[in-house]
Amino acid sequence: MQSLVRYCVLPCCSNMARELRPKRVIRDGDFSPRVDPLCILSSYLQDCYSKSKKRQGISRAAGGGSDAANNDTTQTISPSVLLKAAEHHLSEGNAGDALILAKTAYDQQSASDDTAADPTLLLPSLSMLGQINLELGELGDAKTCFLRAAEIDPQGSVPEALGGGAEKFLCLAQLSDEGGADSVGWFERGAAALKVQIQQLETVTAAGKKQQSTTSAAAAAIRRRRNGGAAEEQPVVDEAALELALLKKKLAMALCAVAEVYMTDLSWEADAEQRCESLVTEATLVAPDSAESWQTLASVRISQDRREDAQAALTRSLDLWKDLAPDDLAVPDFPSRVALARLLLEVEMETAAIEVLERLVGEDDHSVEVWYLGGWGLYILGEKQRQEAIAAGQQQTKPNGKDVVVAAGAAAKEEEDDWQSSWISSRVWLNQSQHLYKMQEYEDERLGAHTKELLEAIAQELGEAPEGEDELGDDDEGWEDDDDEEDGSDDEMKG
Repeated sequence: MQSLVRYCVLPCCSNMARELRPKRVIRDGDFSPRVDPLCILSSYLQDCYSKSKKRQGISRAAGGGSDAANNDTTQTISPSVLLKAAEHHLSEGNAGDALILAKTAYDQQSASDDTAADPTLLLPSLSMLGQINLELGELGDAKTCFLRAAEIDPQGSVPEALGGGAEKFLCLAQLSDEGGADSVGWFERGAAALKVQIQQLETVTAAGKKQQSTTSAAAAAIRRRRNGGAAEEQPVVDEAALELALLKKKLAMALCAVAEVYMTDLSWEADAEQRCESLVTEATLVAPDSAESWQTLASVRISQDRREDAQAALTRSLDLWKDLAPDDLAVPDFPSRVALARLLLEVEMETAAIEVLERLVGEDDHSVEVWYLGGWGLYILGEKQRQEAIAAGQQQTKPNGKDVVVAAGAAAKEEEDDWQSSWISSRVWLNQSQHLYKMQEYEDERLGAHTKELLEAIAQELGEAPEGEDELGDDDEGWEDDDDEEDGSDDEMKG
């Protein structure tokens, strides 16, 4: 849907949940993952479900047809266990089986007398069904699940652990067919729910810290006596603080998403600029360590023609994560970094943009847009170097003495080599983008046309690409998997 692309600054709930799941545990000296009890349970449930369906079919064929005689084995397993198994399947990329288990849990819960008295009992299965349908690309079904959840929990006051909270509102904002004011309404409901959660958690955390300070002081004194007066260093993981930081980051992203709507769909509103300014300011105050907040601030500054301020905001955004490991939770998701690269190119920070894109290619070398942006960035960089080479060549005509003329000529030759090298690298990236564009039947015609235009401009200056330069386009595995071309290709790409 268009709205999903439009507001990509906010990752959808299934992606967020996947990022926060713990990694598999590996034993020292053993590369085999430990057996996960949930995996065994999931397989057992699937086997029960399949056998039950077969029994029902045989019974109906024999003329039995009695529901009582064909008691579904999964009915004996609680909905909470079924949802745990569904979550496990979803985390393993098996959304189809996850959907079967989640539907079974929902059907059981719907038929329960307890649910008739308390509809909030449906929220966990509705939330899981929404996430699974998002994963399967069934956006209409996902929207139906989240809308039903919003009816049951209109304020998001039910705890997230019980299927409530703000997540459904944030997903509905991105799934909105209307966009604009409708999306803003859902985002604002999500933000309001998050603010309540944050306030409650801050109150609990403050009270806990006050009590903990007294207890910790007494415990520290006891440890010092036991250690002969030496202080014992013990790392403490503050789970409440981590949860609070996560909620604040989610709130900041929701605020940024609303700002994005006011910069696009609602840009005609009289107070659009004022709303954007207020939203991004609040986002940077709520979560100053959120790269997405500063990235959105930069986008606002670009729309205001404040390029230097935009560059400063983008630099701050980059500094928050560029030296972190790829799997660090502080690293923005893939689409956010693609959007970041576009912003960097827009404010003429080509070198920084290319560094971001090289990292993205290392993570996914099948992205048409990433290869295109890398080629475009290198083309712009090469054009700047070419203009500098022309200017340096013109300086040779000035009568500043023979030695100065020779030095100027050498500098001009070096600058000429620089821009040609950048354009050769650009050609490699653009050809790979063009290859993937055709292979994937990519739908963005403007991107394809611009890629072709850039390649034609390079060919006019450098001629056609020599044989072998673009062989990486013939290998679906990408340039990283070709040992023979790896060294040369890396040098070319960096220009």
